[in-house]
Amino acid sequence: MFRTPISRRRLGALGLTALAAGGALSACSGSSKDGAVTWATWGSPEDLKSYDRFQEAFAENHPEVPLDFQPTASYDEYHSKLLTQLSSGKAPDVFYVGDDYIASFIRNDVLLPVDDLIAGEGSPIAKDDFAASLLEVSSKDGVLYGLPNDVNPDTLWYDKEALAAAGVTEDPATLAENDAWTTDAYFDMTAKLAAAGLTGAVYYNYWATHGSFMTAEGGKVYDEAGAYVAHEDPLSIQAMDRYAERFVSKELVLAEDLPEGSGPTSMLVTHKLGFFAAGRYTIASLEGAGVNMDSYDIVRWPTPDGKAAPTGVAASYLAINKKAADPEAAFTFFSEFLSAEGQRLRLETTGTAVPSITGADDLVTDAGFPAHAQTMLDMRDIGFSNFPTEAAVPGLSAKISVDLMNPLYQGKADAATTLQKVADLVAEETA
Repeated sequence: MFRTPISRRRLGALGLTALAAGGALSACSGSSKDGAVTWATWGSPEDLKSYDRFQEAFAENHPEVPLDFQPTASYDEYHSKLLTQLSSGKAPDVFYVGDDYIASFIRNDVLLPVDDLIAGEGSPIAKDDFAASLLEVSSKDGVLYGLPNDVNPDTLWYDKEALAAAGVTEDPATLAENDAWTTDAYFDMTAKLAAAGLTGAVYYNYWATHGSFMTAEGGKVYDEAGAYVAHEDPLSIQAMDRYAERFVSKELVLAEDLPEGSGPTSMLVTHKLGFFAAGRYTIASLEGAGVNMDSYDIVRWPTPDGKAAPTGVAASYLAINKKAADPEAAFTFFSEFLSAEGQRLRLETTGTAVPSITGADDLVTDAGFPAHAQTMLDMRDIGFSNFPTEAAVPGLSAKISVDLMNPLYQGKADAATTLQKVADLVAEETA
């Protein structure tokens, strides 16, 4: 389960329906009781229902390991609560951690290393089942502390009707299949959309967006040693300038800047928007709107030469408490939750995320929509999660986006100045 960056901050209070979801639920917090494995995550009542089938199957297969589910509605409240529980020795045995928190949890030495457990006899998962680039943020010094439970590459959803209304005759996905999906071709389309009185594209303002602007254009954000280098990379600076000038002209728009009640999905279903950078959860929004699904498809991010490049993959991670009451039982839950079968039980009826493990890809490709669903899997396999250096400092990713990227998109700073400020902030926060 993964929420969009904007909805992370706007989830409401947890309703009573949430307290009836899943196998054995408990409204209280704390470590395991009566031999149970406690586990925790965040989510709305609708999100939490996706765990019912897995918890029911786990209870049937492991009656000796009762589950104590401890959900929290708000993403930010969840992590604040979890940090307090960990410091007091009362945290759940197994828990979700956001991609902007996992590295700091590792640094604080509160997670159980899982390499040996995964490699053990009878484990239903293997490290190689997961894209190596998505494990960098959940590893330290070659030791693995968590695995992505599911992921959401930010594909570019596009509306064929809006493109046609703007006079665009080429299909983005077809161009991508022929390695002709170039940045110039993309900007030509967004310019035509803007000239027709439509919005070219909408993006969320978070680490994966500005990171992908740079990597898709051939630039670097951090180097192999974890040092921030975007401010010294001409391709990264050029990329941010090219995108920023289109935000200033309103050809591109941040989702956070849209009026209340007129979000990107609303614009997409009313054919006022050409492209929307978002995850697989967009399917449910389109289906809920009752639109003609044939009007929509997805494409990877454009690049200077039209060939695929790594871009950001939003993820959340499952980890085991270093002080879990019963590490063996905790790993049984952890490994089965992350297994191909576990991800099927959670995702095949919701379609809100992409499986993080190989062996369940057909959940995406056999769904029948979008037509180029394989793009999500391809982007997952070559993409990257949040940068370990950045994610090691809670709140740093958000500070970069809100305090430094916003002025760039508003035309109040240029890319070279902005990226230098980011470099200075990273150096200060990680000193």
